[in-house]
Amino acid sequence: MRPIYFDYAATTPVDPRVAKIMQSCLTLDGLFGNPSSLHAYGQEAKHAIEIAREQVAGLIHADPSEIIWTSGATEADNLALKGAAHLYQRKGKHIITLKSEHKAVLDSCQHLEKEGFEVTYLTPERNGLLSLDQFHAALRDDTIIVSIMHVNNETGVIQDIDAIAQITSARGILLHVDAAQSTGKVLIDMSRTPIDLLSMCAHKVYGPKGIGALYLRKKPRVRVEPLIHGGGHEQGMRSGTLAPHQIVGMGEAFFIAQQEMQQDRDHIHKLRDRFLAGLTTLPQMRLNTDLTYTVPHILNLRFEGMIAQALLDQVPEMAVSTASACVGKGTEGSYVLRAMGLTENEAKSSVRFSFGRFTTQHEVDEAVRLLAAQALKLPHPF
Repeated sequence: MRPIYFDYAATTPVDPRVAKIMQSCLTLDGLFGNPSSLHAYGQEAKHAIEIAREQVAGLIHADPSEIIWTSGATEADNLALKGAAHLYQRKGKHIITLKSEHKAVLDSCQHLEKEGFEVTYLTPERNGLLSLDQFHAALRDDTIIVSIMHVNNETGVIQDIDAIAQITSARGILLHVDAAQSTGKVLIDMSRTPIDLLSMCAHKVYGPKGIGALYLRKKPRVRVEPLIHGGGHEQGMRSGTLAPHQIVGMGEAFFIAQQEMQQDRDHIHKLRDRFLAGLTTLPQMRLNTDLTYTVPHILNLRFEGMIAQALLDQVPEMAVSTASACVGKGTEGSYVLRAMGLTENEAKSSVRFSFGRFTTQHEVDEAVRLLAAQALKLPHPF
């Protein structure tokens, strides 16, 4: 019997409806053609890709021409930060971000520092939110880009992107938002919020891995210097043969998310609350974030006095993470939690549970039973 899956923030299974449409783009009797080819096979594939572009744009209330295909959110983050920094460096070389951002953003910023850019890494509040006062104070005349994640991948905290965007827009500063965890879960309206660049991916929204997109605002026009050259695809900003099966999968996944967002949210909210209620009997359990400011599908808990991995090792019946899948095996606990002010021991005691469209009430009840049984058995090493 396979473990119960509680790691939807790492990746989601492909929705069967998405898998079905992807299969129609793989074989000779389907839309397998190269979208750049001028013959019928190529033009059929191109048409399907443009429909998918409309579907992705529809979820975030953008224009389809503002969507650039990438291999995922990591590439989209790299293209947004490096591409914009290189193109707009005559205006300044100062960048602002948060210490709790995804590694794709932090590592890109560190790379840009080696090229002579200066990066300010702001410290989040204890609940994970960005202090707007601290943000205001960090802005400079030579600040060209601000990069803030919409929904944190480890804690689920939702940043006030509307407020941040109003500040950057008034100052003529580019705002990049990593929305990998928020698309399909939180309403994003690009027609109302002045975000300049927005990174997305399919595999957090029940679509396939290996495909994502970067939104680039059209009015006022925002462009990036390409990282990949060779053919001038995607308005000259991201070359490479487009993969129809992955792109139509992302399009269908985003279309379904737009139709079922509230239904998914209500379902997951009930499961999260049931899960938390079942664990309230454990005196060691603590919340790492204020639920007022988080999405329901990500829940970060700590079991005080315990090493989280030791606890999880005793419950192989569950698939859960202690931190982001992109971090790797660290020995000092989550850098996101430590940036929020948790001690090393508190970070090591923390677990990220994430729920999804296919999580059931029975799975939640079984997880509570397993965790409660093991938490009472394990010694307290701290």
